Amino acid sequence: MTSDDLARTATTAVPAAPEAPEVPVTAARTVRTARIGRAGRRRALSVGGAGLVLLPLSVALAVTVGAAGLSVGDVFQSVAAHLGLPVDPPSALRDAIVWELRLPRVLLATLVGGGLAVCGAVLQTLTRNPLADPYLLGISSGASTGAVAVLILGLGSGAAAALTAGAFTGSLAAFCCVLVLAGATAGGSLRVVLAGVAVSQLFSALTSLVVIWAGDAQSTRGVTFWLLGSLASASWGGAVLCAAVTGAGLLVCWAAAPALDALALGREMAASLGVAPGRTRFVLLVTTALSTAVLVAASGAIGFVGLVVPHAVRFLVGARHRVLLPACALYGAIFLLWADTAARTLFSPREVPVGVLTALIGVPAFAVIMRGRSAGS
Repeated sequence: MTSDDLARTATTAVPAAPEAPEVPVTAARTVRTARIGRAGRRRALSVGGAGLVLLPLSVALAVTVGAAGLSVGDVFQSVAAHLGLPVDPPSALRDAIVWELRLPRVLLATLVGGGLAVCGAVLQTLTRNPLADPYLLGISSGASTGAVAVLILGLGSGAAAALTAGAFTGSLAAFCCVLVLAGATAGGSLRVVLAGVAVSQLFSALTSLVVIWAGDAQSTRGVTFWLLGSLASASWGGAVLCAAVTGAGLLVCWAAAPALDALALGREMAASLGVAPGRTRFVLLVTTALSTAVLVAASGAIGFVGLVVPHAVRFLVGARHRVLLPACALYGAIFLLWADTAARTLFSPREVPVGVLTALIGVPAFAVIMRGRSAGS
């Protein structure tokens, strides 16, 4: 057998080692992705479950905090008695403190916090701007102008209902101005941001003009306190209105969660996935604007809730809006609830506007979040 025959025989008997196939690599990557997906779902369930436990517990505990010492049992007895359950009600004084003073305020804090956090998460996606929050559209400045018109100019005799109506009217006027400047379909992201900045400056100037022109020392002090955010005037009527608006807004945004996931990839990608970017963005911008208008009318200008909470929750549960939005509602409610509890008790007998505390907490927290995101990128 010649050398050539030996070479041919060896080649036939021992085939060359095949190249590494791509299938096992792809399969390994798929398994790894599935594991990450399962881990993310477990973490999201854990975070959501913790929020569902912490929120009612926080509400019950926050009602007991204050100058008049109350227990969780007093809170339960008062609520159960008003619901018609067969329990012995607490004393008239304790029942009035729980039912008329603290519980409406605590519930309003949870609704405002949850609503602002959801609106912030939606606006950050719609504008693709991580610094966006519910005040991006100038709604806060418009509400401030409307409230100042009631407080200083005496429209509606300065009643609480007139204050809410004035703030609500100013908010809607500001949003309409944004729509006019940004275009019928809310334009592009940059146009919305620029329109919001311009409208915010316009209504801030109008507020200052009214204060300087017609205000005195006492009214100016009251306006300043309201502009910094306060839940001191909370009532059951305001809580019910905010509950209806917040619930409806959350349902609309949650139903649009797949569209928000697509819009987070860009307008072109969203359109290729079957989403109508212009119509979807317009509907969601209107929803967030109306929600923010009602919340600001009830609480004043409370900043940083809609900015910090979505970033923190997104870090915990990821960017899928089907999970992100309910988690933002839960943890935004918890955040503002305890911020307001601290605002009304830390400096007793004085009360600090809750917007001051949210800024003092929000700025360092936001700095930590941004540093963590920068380090991870």
